[in-house]
Amino acid sequence: MEDNKMQYLFGMHPVLEAVKAGKKFDKVLLKQGLEGPQFRELLELLKENEIPFQFVPGERLNRAVRGSHQGVLAYISQIDYVDIEQLVDNALGLSENPLLVILDGVSDVRNLGAIARSLECAGGQGIIVPAKGGAAINADAVKASAGALMRMDTCKVPNLRVAAYYLKQSGFKLVAATEKTDNLIYDVDMTGPCAIIMGSEGKGISQAMLDLADSKAAIPMAGEITSLNVSVASAVLMYEAVRQRIKK
Repeated sequence: MEDNKMQYLFGMHPVLEAVKAGKKFDKVLLKQGLEGPQFRELLELLKENEIPFQFVPGERLNRAVRGSHQGVLAYISQIDYVDIEQLVDNALGLSENPLLVILDGVSDVRNLGAIARSLECAGGQGIIVPAKGGAAINADAVKASAGALMRMDTCKVPNLRVAAYYLKQSGFKLVAATEKTDNLIYDVDMTGPCAIIMGSEGKGISQAMLDLADSKAAIPMAGEITSLNVSVASAVLMYEAVRQRIKK
């Protein structure tokens, strides 16, 4: 199970104190039916700190933890996340033409890691992922990234659309990688501050994010197979952005 490859903390009091101390968590699992003042305090802190949480059957916690979990299991973040404001400030400070990637529902940890690796190789500045509905940034993701996730800014946001609006207000062009366009990647301007949006392995980019994109870009496909793996497609777009910047 993927959960077993992540570091965790369990027990009501230890998790509560860790959240109060500012410890970063990827997610917190809470036993269904929990009650009491400590639980209510923890729940409010999770919401206040925008830490994803999920109510699960007690059996799931029993399988994951050998010990008295008291209905609470928290998975510790493998990396230090930055908020969207810091990511943008850092990116603009590092380059006149920063390149970011937004992952809209990419669920495979190896794909996430491979995308981060390609972005770091392409000279990109950061990656934005959703707090819910995306791949966990666990040890497997860090390994697949060849350590890139430890070296570049990663931002986990509760709402991708809000993050996208902020990027646009900060001067970034949003380019959506999708087959739902006649514009090839070579026809889309990816110079200047740019954020490439990549969709999930099965459904692609959500309509809400497509609607926010400044441009849509399709990779030309000549074979009978009509799609690329999302990590490969990401690298193709990143290096088209690199090509355009070298050309300029």
